[in-house]
Amino acid sequence: MSIYNLDKVFKPKTLAVIGASEKEKSIGHVIVDNLEKSGYKGKTFPVNPRYKSVCGLPSYPALKDIGSSIDLAVIATPIITIPSIIKECAETGAGGAIVIAAGGKETGKKGRKTEAEIKRTADAAGIRIIGPNCLGIICSGSKLNASFASHNPLPGNLAFISQSGAICTAALDLSLKERIGFSHFISIGSMLDVDFGDLIDYLGHDPLVSSIVLYIESLSNIRKFMSAARSVSRIKPIAVLKSGKSKAGAKAAASHTGAMAGEDAVYDAAFKRAGLVRIDTIEDLFGCAELLAKQPRPIGHGLAIITNAGGPGVVATDALSNYGIEAVNLGSETMKKLDSVLPFFWSHGNPIDILGDASPERYRQAVSICISAPEINALLIILTPQAMTDAAGVAESLAKAIDSRQISVFTVWMGGADVEKGREILNRAKIPTYETPERAIRAFMYMYSYTKNLELLQEIPPKLATALEFNKKRVKEIIQDALKCENLMLDEAESKDLLAAYGIPVNPAYVAATSEEAVKIAQSLGYPVALKIYSKDIIHKSDANGVQLNLHDDKDVEKAFAQIMAGAHDYDPKAELLGVTVQHMLRRPDYELIIGSKKDADFGPIIMFGMGGIMTEILKDQAIALPPLNRLLARRLLESTRVYQLLKGYRNRPPANLFLLEEILIRLSHLITDFPEIIELDINPMILVENQVYAVDARIILKPSEVQAPMHLVISPYPNQYEIKTVTKKNIKIFIRPIKPEDAPLLVDLFYTLSPRNIYMRFFAPLKSLSREMLARLTQIDYDREIALIAFKESDIDNEMIGVARLISDPDGKNAEFSVVVGDPWQGKGVGARLLELSISIAKERMIETIWGMVLAENTTMIALGKKAGFDIAASEDLKEYRLSINLR
Repeated sequence: MSIYNLDKVFKPKTLAVIGASEKEKSIGHVIVDNLEKSGYKGKTFPVNPRYKSVCGLPSYPALKDIGSSIDLAVIATPIITIPSIIKECAETGAGGAIVIAAGGKETGKKGRKTEAEIKRTADAAGIRIIGPNCLGIICSGSKLNASFASHNPLPGNLAFISQSGAICTAALDLSLKERIGFSHFISIGSMLDVDFGDLIDYLGHDPLVSSIVLYIESLSNIRKFMSAARSVSRIKPIAVLKSGKSKAGAKAAASHTGAMAGEDAVYDAAFKRAGLVRIDTIEDLFGCAELLAKQPRPIGHGLAIITNAGGPGVVATDALSNYGIEAVNLGSETMKKLDSVLPFFWSHGNPIDILGDASPERYRQAVSICISAPEINALLIILTPQAMTDAAGVAESLAKAIDSRQISVFTVWMGGADVEKGREILNRAKIPTYETPERAIRAFMYMYSYTKNLELLQEIPPKLATALEFNKKRVKEIIQDALKCENLMLDEAESKDLLAAYGIPVNPAYVAATSEEAVKIAQSLGYPVALKIYSKDIIHKSDANGVQLNLHDDKDVEKAFAQIMAGAHDYDPKAELLGVTVQHMLRRPDYELIIGSKKDADFGPIIMFGMGGIMTEILKDQAIALPPLNRLLARRLLESTRVYQLLKGYRNRPPANLFLLEEILIRLSHLITDFPEIIELDINPMILVENQVYAVDARIILKPSEVQAPMHLVISPYPNQYEIKTVTKKNIKIFIRPIKPEDAPLLVDLFYTLSPRNIYMRFFAPLKSLSREMLARLTQIDYDREIALIAFKESDIDNEMIGVARLISDPDGKNAEFSVVVGDPWQGKGVGARLLELSISIAKERMIETIWGMVLAENTTMIALGKKAGFDIAASEDLKEYRLSINLR
């Protein structure tokens, strides 16, 4: 249901506390008390048949006795009572419920049954559930504290969501000391209904939320989570601490939330793909939250360090260097200004050591200069307590000097009681404080990594030189035949046949059951050849002495056949030995790689790349990525490995054909996207010989799939079903397809065909060009929640874009905003009408109920087009705009 009814949870006008109590320190009492103390302006109705009043408010025996509709029910009763209470909520029209009690799925079969009953009733009535097993929620904007937390957080723009109530209470306690403000504080619990994806979507659309911090133990509905995170992370930083990295940690998470955590490396790849900042420790989570809450994110890595002692400045520089970044070189103008205000013996470099006797005024002057220096993106200010140091005075002067917040500023006030007052002053001024330089640098780097992630997300991928072609029919035949015979592990020959159908280059393998057959095949191929054991029971052929190389004549082949069969039998006497495969003996490779795919229990298929051959398990140099891939994502996968440095060429080693490797990864991505039956695929080794690449060995494991492609993926792939050749009413043949990230240059060309008047009517602003950020936003779309159709003249496909129509649905998928723009030379020829017609058809297919769009009054062409398509036209009060809408129900 996504964000449906969440306003009734976070902005309720009426609220009932079921299980309210007069017994102090009971959960039912604390929740009512917190609601009163938080300044909640709505109506609160305690519900408990034992009391006539709770905390001075009239108490009711049951929900039905209130005599008024309820937006939100906060339920503080045992889990066994919840199903019947949710039925009462449904009968009285409640929009949401917070279930505090534990005892759900984490306790086993009985708990799962109780949760299932709760969810059935809630879903039928449209009631949103937070919890069970949660602390409750706090929303500063609506002055709502519907939790049993011991304190109210300070107001702010940071949203905090945690699966663990204990992490919530610890973060809340620390936030008061560090003066960190929050817009939302949400204990999400077991996620029976409302999950991380729902909340990211909801908070992403809340203008009072500037950034989001997550503590995750497990995820539900991962496709929704990825869609929401990829959408919101482009406009708001999202930092995440994911627990359960180790096997022991994953097991602990399962017992706590009733859901096993997935492999940690997959989460890493998924978070990176979604543009999230992953944090490693609870300490860093709090440190990152403080920087997010108080300062703008750094736009670059140009960090300057001001210190009154050399040692801490060097420690900070070393900590920065550990991330491969050096402290920024100060410009000549900055040096000149610092020379004019600092003593002669200052460090004359970065770190900027302003000496142990630095006064508040000296600090203030140095900081003011650095804040206005163009080469500096962020500023770390360090103070150590010395006999002549006024820690509080320096803090007071800095609070005034950096009030403008042009850049990200954070501090380290090192020490204990001597600097505590200074820390308090800085915290009140919303300037982050850290105990050590290392911790401050870690927080800075987490935030800088978000900036880098954003840059990568907005990068325009290059196109492949040629369109890719696939023999989908052949692969389907191979898979269906194998599944019919219950042959779930394809042998080398079958696997290579399947790979070749998708254009992945292989060294063909020919099966020989006898030495005589092997000789005949070798003669037809031409010497030298290689022989490998052919047995479904022996996976690692080298372990069984099942590989013989560089065979130059018939006698070599006969001898090798006998040795292979004998060695395989000794290795596994029970193995069924079907013979050998014979293949060309390739010359010594320049590189040996491994490429493969595996179906993760949480994230579906993943793609793996790394160093191959016998070094695979020893060096463990592999990286993973989530499909679908384009050239840019494929290159990033290559770059994530150590072997990439060799692939670029090293000393006497020639550079590899990286473009061909990118293409192979993209072909593999298409293969596992099209066929959910492939649950494991290994190409090891994939060898590179000069400019050629060959899959030397391969195996594929199949399993019947319960879902059809592409629903087995967590990221929606390119929807090629919407490609169509059509004819406009003016008899122009056009080709329409969904937009791709690689189409950015074509969109720029279309923009420059528009007159200034048409640009203004489309964008409601006099744009001169499309920024990189806007291009990324318009071309790198999530096909689950948005569709953009682009049109080409059929005779000029993929060269000149002549029009584009766009549908952007809200997170609920019920309503969608549309827009249409056609290049000036193509207006009035029916292109826009055809694009709009197809957009409406897709909206109906996706069960969208209403399409709407705003049009300037002078855009008479679009208004006329809307009328012809059946849109209702409504003028704004000032008659400057018209709202076009159509009800598709």
